[in-house]
Amino acid sequence: MRKKIVAGNWKMNKSLEEALSLTSEVVNMVRDEVRGDVEVVLCTPYIYLPVLQKYVQEVDRISLGAQNCHHKASGAFTGEISASMLSAIEVPYVIIGHSERRQYFGETDALIAQKVKIALENGLKPIFCCGELLEQRQNEDFIAIVKDQITAALFDLSAEDFGKVVIAYEPVWAIGTGLTASSAQAQEMHAALRAHVAEKFGAQVADDTTILYGGSCNEKNADELFACPDVDGGLIGGASLKSREFTNIIKSRM
Repeated sequence: MRKKIVAGNWKMNKSLEEALSLTSEVVNMVRDEVRGDVEVVLCTPYIYLPVLQKYVQEVDRISLGAQNCHHKASGAFTGEISASMLSAIEVPYVIIGHSERRQYFGETDALIAQKVKIALENGLKPIFCCGELLEQRQNEDFIAIVKDQITAALFDLSAEDFGKVVIAYEPVWAIGTGLTASSAQAQEMHAALRAHVAEKFGAQVADDTTILYGGSCNEKNADELFACPDVDGGLIGGASLKSREFTNIIKSRM
């Protein structure tokens, strides 16, 4: 049975004091209120990861994740963080290929593929993001566009390594715009991506692959979205910065 995950992407938000408070609140709420098999991942700014380790260790179902890593093992890359550095501080997850990295930093499918591979080489679990822009959504081939992103970044992996990857579908047109894909639209894409994985790696690998929805999910629509048979949780943005709302979203996976 594939893993259910709700991950919070804090992006570039929160002071240290706010980060400590938010993490403490989420940990306490998850411990006291959440049942079932859902795993919670807090993807915080790099500098908070070592500090927050002691907080998340209090609850087995909560892990930390980084928001990015560099595609090289080391070198003269001022300001960057390597996969081995994340591994050394026992951060299990890393987001790779987020739409904001693609849009603002020009990350290509080829570069993202390198990041996936080096993350896996260092024992990290990539949360690989893929999704279409609004103009692409209006194109009849929008599903093919997202399939191509998965093919380019993940289909050179072995089945064993692919099985360590979490896919996060981001309808980019629904991020920060107030728009949200309907549950039918989310299910359509998730089912298509799972079928695409099955064509490459087989039905069992596809069935075991966790595919998250990452488009403006909130406590009002989480129940409906997470009820879709091929939606295995969410990659949550703004709502993850509010402990009560984030916990309510997590409880939608119970």
